[in-house]
Amino acid sequence: MNLWEKCVAFHGHSCPGLAIGFRTVEAAQKWLGLVGFSHDEELVCVSENDACGIDAVQVLLGCSTGKGNLIHKDMGKQAFSFFDRKNNKKGRIVYKHPFSPNIQREELQKNILSTPLEELFELKMPDFEVPIQAKIFKSIQCEKCGESAMEQKMRLEDGKKLCLDCASAYTRGWGRLL
Repeated sequence: MNLWEKCVAFHGHSCPGLAIGFRTVEAAQKWLGLVGFSHDEELVCVSENDACGIDAVQVLLGCSTGKGNLIHKDMGKQAFSFFDRKNNKKGRIVYKHPFSPNIQREELQKNILSTPLEELFELKMPDFEVPIQAKIFKSIQCEKCGESAMEQKMRLEDGKKLCLDCASAYTRGWGRLL
């Protein structure tokens, strides 16, 4: 099974979004010299979307939310910042959307997989530093529902420790503020 097929098997189907992630990893490997699979947090990816391409990053680079080295910063952009802690390298790879919006999905995927990286992406510097390594927080039991949550996600309300689900929403016209 080749690398593209591994990504498709993990994701469940082939699509243009997965192709963007696949080629993003290829660009990161070529332009930033990323090598191998991240077994811990030596490599960090901050994804600015929650789209299909993230699955390619997980399969090919070993970044995952559970491990703490795949961080979701939802800006709605096809942009991925990579930080190589071991070799002190970083870069932000941004998809340029170089194709017509009227192109069919299959043709778009084919074009993404075959177009030179320089035409698909820009390499920029992230405007933030490498995120700190994942930390294990103490769990606290909610005094209303009885479920445990990490301490930094708890709220103190009327002298009781409450999880975010049980705490009263604090809004000022923009929805729930956490």
